[in-house]
Amino acid sequence: MKVLAGDIGGTSARLAIFEVGAEDATLFYKRRFSSKDFPGLAPIIKTFADDIPDLPEAACIGIACPVVNGVCHMTNLSWTINSRSLASEIGIPRTRLINAFYALGHALPHLATSDLVFLQTGEAETHGVKALIGAGTGLGQAFTTWSSDSYHVHASEGGHTSFSARNDRESRLLASLANEYGYVSSERVVSGPGLMSVYQFLAMDGDAGEQNDVRAEMERSDPAAVISRRALAGTDPLSEQALEMFAAAYGAQAGDLALTVMAVGGVYVAGGIAPRIMPKLRDGTFMNAFRDKGRLSNVLARIPVSVIVNPDVGLIGAAVAAMRLWPAPPP
Repeated sequence: MKVLAGDIGGTSARLAIFEVGAEDATLFYKRRFSSKDFPGLAPIIKTFADDIPDLPEAACIGIACPVVNGVCHMTNLSWTINSRSLASEIGIPRTRLINAFYALGHALPHLATSDLVFLQTGEAETHGVKALIGAGTGLGQAFTTWSSDSYHVHASEGGHTSFSARNDRESRLLASLANEYGYVSSERVVSGPGLMSVYQFLAMDGDAGEQNDVRAEMERSDPAAVISRRALAGTDPLSEQALEMFAAAYGAQAGDLALTVMAVGGVYVAGGIAPRIMPKLRDGTFMNAFRDKGRLSNVLARIPVSVIVNPDVGLIGAAVAAMRLWPAPPP
């Protein structure tokens, strides 16, 4: 069965065609679009369909928002998507919307060692709970639990829980964001826009001023990417401070998730930001914050933590989810 798989976020929309069998999914063609260049999801899929000879038999779309009764109101885009309406618009009756991190959870058993970079080897418990967290335009989370003979995936909107300050500077950041937004979720800090918020806060609160050339570069391209690049290159002290604070908050949030679901099977860091800031994630900032949980720090020290570096993981997850939604008939 041919399946249209999607990985739709606030910044990028990735679509692919897979041949799906009973046990595996083979990718044949993929394409990336800028989400903000389109008024909705259907026009993107129609544009993608222009490049393929025949419509697939089914579509499974992972999307960065909670999906309730087949409807998604995107958090970081002004899109509302209804799976039934979408199916009619794109001409694929078997169309299903799923949460993007729910899709990622289905991909975990299909990842190779080469798809992962370990931040902490740890000691994974057989069939233990596994947790997923990933910062991009937003902050996604999910977890998987073992039942009988396979893992079951559970979606989560834990990225929208309250941001918790761990020191004086984070308390001042929280106060600053609360003054701007009222409620401050973890996503307001641990995300691409969050990194920019941290940078702007430190420009006022820190001891490193903003450089004019960095500001000019941000006006031409993605601010979070500029901050990350400048920080890793060591060419802007303010960006270095911002990335340091961001990585610590990211690690702390990952540790909170690990404790919440007791992810003794491992924590997987996904999303678009992590692979781009790998040197910072590996320098101890992230893992020190991850393990800094008082009396339960020793529990966190035993949990394997890895970064998913396969850029197609969301597409793979959507295709694997389709395998479960529409199992192949017996031969």
